[in-house]
Amino acid sequence: MLLDRLAPPRPVAEVPAVDAATFTREVLENYRPVILRGQVRHWAAVQAGARGDRAMAEYLAGFGGGRPLDVMIGAPEIAGRFFYNDDLSGFNFQRQQVPLGQLLGELLRFAEQDVAAPHALYANAATAPEHLPGWDVANALNLPTGDAPARLWIGNATQVATHYDQSNNIACVVHGRRRFTLFPPDQIANLYIGPLDNTLAGPPSSMVDPDAPDLARYPRFAEAMAHAQVAVLEPGDAIFIPAIWWHHVRALDRLNVLVNYWWNTEATASPFGALIHALMSIRDLPAPEKTAWRSWFDHYVFAPKASEVADHLPAQARGILSAKSPARTERLRGFLIRMLGGRV
Repeated sequence: MLLDRLAPPRPVAEVPAVDAATFTREVLENYRPVILRGQVRHWAAVQAGARGDRAMAEYLAGFGGGRPLDVMIGAPEIAGRFFYNDDLSGFNFQRQQVPLGQLLGELLRFAEQDVAAPHALYANAATAPEHLPGWDVANALNLPTGDAPARLWIGNATQVATHYDQSNNIACVVHGRRRFTLFPPDQIANLYIGPLDNTLAGPPSSMVDPDAPDLARYPRFAEAMAHAQVAVLEPGDAIFIPAIWWHHVRALDRLNVLVNYWWNTEATASPFGALIHALMSIRDLPAPEKTAWRSWFDHYVFAPKASEVADHLPAQARGILSAKSPARTERLRGFLIRMLGGRV
């Protein structure tokens, strides 16, 4: 069988809970996913959830009064997998703004009545200050994530298609179990990425379901699985996912709550935006010209010492090739705006 070709994914590396300094030195700087076992086990939310689904829902309801949540709603037939419709003209779910109490009531009804095939419900990326005011104070993450707000993901047994984030990500499991399947950035060609400009929830996603891959249609996915890593997180565990690493996330229980933090370390503009501009300006050039422009990118962007390419110029003449600074960022932005306006 084709599925016999799939190598079992390796487990994600893991460490016990860490302090901020250890996280920066031994986790963040290595650019590899790492499980932080028990990192948020002390949270009041995790302790409440240990008493059961209803106790978890009651604890969450205590933060009510914020704005309604953006909830993805799918029919029972999608079996919790939010994705495109058959011809990729739209999606297999709808979105509604739902008050927190109403969402929790429906999730509890599905859980406590043991509904065999419930609708898939998923509140995604609800920022705590706007939607669950007070959460950040009651459940603080003592790791260096800048000023990133907590974002809550609340739902039943659902799955999020394999995607990447432009930011570093710490995801903390509060209630229910989550399985993460991760792929290194260099596996992009083997993941069969979907439309770039018509996406499920922001970033582009893989067309392949890692839990039921169609290898006849997507044969290179077998190579992606040879590089995959997997992690199953229990309540109180966290995982660090570096920027641009692909990840598929599956919630395994009847009521699941996850909190994540996205933050950037260096970027001042969107690399994805630069890619889209390159699609317009470079991809369709004749092959010799594309090769020529590759040498420019290698020299000015990707070379190990790209920051030194203007060292032969006097400092006052380096312009947009100056060392990184807020002033250089503004100069680059102005230069790009003039270019896009056709004046350069």
